[in-house]
Amino acid sequence: MRTTRSPMHVLVIGGGIGGLCLAQGLHRAGIGVTVYERDESAEGRRQGYRLRISPEGEYALRECLPPALVELLVATSNERDDAGLVAYDEHLVQQWAPAFEDPRGNAPDKIDAVDRVTLRRILLAGLGDVVRFGKTFDRYELTADGRVVAHFEDGSTAEGDVLVAADGTNSRIRAQARPWDIPRDLGVRTVFSRIPRASAVDGGMPEVLRDRFSYVIGTDGHHIGLMPMTFRSRPTEAAARLWPDADLADLDDYYMSVFNVHGEDLGMTDEAFFALSGEELCALVVERTRTWHPDLRGIFRHAEPAVTFAVALRATDPVEAWEDGPVVPLGDAVHTMPPSGGVGANTAVRDAAALTRALVAVERGERERAEAFAEYQKAMVEYATDGVQMSLKIAQWSIKKVQDT
Repeated sequence: MRTTRSPMHVLVIGGGIGGLCLAQGLHRAGIGVTVYERDESAEGRRQGYRLRISPEGEYALRECLPPALVELLVATSNERDDAGLVAYDEHLVQQWAPAFEDPRGNAPDKIDAVDRVTLRRILLAGLGDVVRFGKTFDRYELTADGRVVAHFEDGSTAEGDVLVAADGTNSRIRAQARPWDIPRDLGVRTVFSRIPRASAVDGGMPEVLRDRFSYVIGTDGHHIGLMPMTFRSRPTEAAARLWPDADLADLDDYYMSVFNVHGEDLGMTDEAFFALSGEELCALVVERTRTWHPDLRGIFRHAEPAVTFAVALRATDPVEAWEDGPVVPLGDAVHTMPPSGGVGANTAVRDAAALTRALVAVERGERERAEAFAEYQKAMVEYATDGVQMSLKIAQWSIKKVQDT
C-alpha cells in the first residue's frame, strides 16, 4: 500500500529533456504532474543542438511518449548513414577512433540522432498547462504528513506528494538536500555552435567530414567535433502532417560544432572567457585553428554567432543515491557528465522512463514509495555510473588532459 495521498501529484522542477520526458510518461499514465521551468518560454534554453540517441534512449522515449509523438520524432530525426565515427589530426591525417555496436541495426524507424530544440518541442507537445514557464525554484520544505512544498522566487508555492529534481547540473534542490555533492570541474572549456550545412559545403568543407560524426584532434591541445544533422523531413512539414500543434521551428540541415580546449591552454581567465560574445567565441576558434590544414581553418567562419555559447565541462563522480523521502533526483542533478557522445541526455530519459514506472507502481498500490524510490535509485546509480565513465572515456580519448584533472 502506498504512503502518499490519492490521487498522487508530482512536482517536477526543470523543463529540460529529462523532466519533460517524465511529464509525458506520467501524463500518459494518468498521474497528476506539473513541471516548473525557470525559462520564460520554450525558446529560452541553450544546451547544444544535435543530440545522439542511444538504443536505451530511444527505448525510453518510446516508452514515455504517445505513439503519434514517437512518429513525429522518427520523422524529424537524423537521416541515417553508415559512415560511423572518424577522427583526424589537424593536418587531416586519419587517426584511430572508437567503434560502437548498435543492436538496432538498420531498422527503418531507428532514431539515432535528433535536433535538441525539436526534441524539446516534441516533448512539450500535448502537455498544455502541465508546464509552467517563468517559475524559478527557490527552496523546498517537507510537511508533517510526508508531502513536500516547493517555493519559487516570485513568492508562490506548490504542494505535492513527490518533488523531482530535474533542475540540472546547478540544481538548487541538490544544493539544499546535499550541499556537499558538487560535480567536479574537468578543466575543459567548450564552445558550442551550429554551422549551416549549405554554407559549410559551399565554403569547401572536406568531403571526408561532410556526412560523418567527425573529430579533429589537434596536437596543439585543441579539438573540434562536427556532427551532421540531416532531417528526414523538415520539422514544420512533419508536424503539419502528424501533430500540427507541436509548434516546431523550420530548420535547415546543419552541423553541430563543438570546440574543446583545456583551461591550461586557453590563455585567459574563466571570467574573461565566459564574458565573450558569440562573435568573439567564433573568432577565438578561428584564431586557435589558424595553423590547421587549409580545408579545416575556415569551417568555424560559417558558424552562427547568435547561437554560439560557452560551457565548462563537469562530472559527478561517484554517482550516489539520494536520501529516502519525497524528493527524488533525475538527470544532470544527480549524474552530471560531459556531453561526449550524448550520454547525459540518454541517461536522463532513461531515468524518466524508470521513474515513471516507479511512480505508476506507487499510484497503483503495488509498491510503497520508499521501496519504489530505492529500487529506482539503485538501478539508476548503476547505469548512470556506467554513463559517466563512458562519457569520460570518450572525453579522455579526444581531450587528453581530462585524465589529468
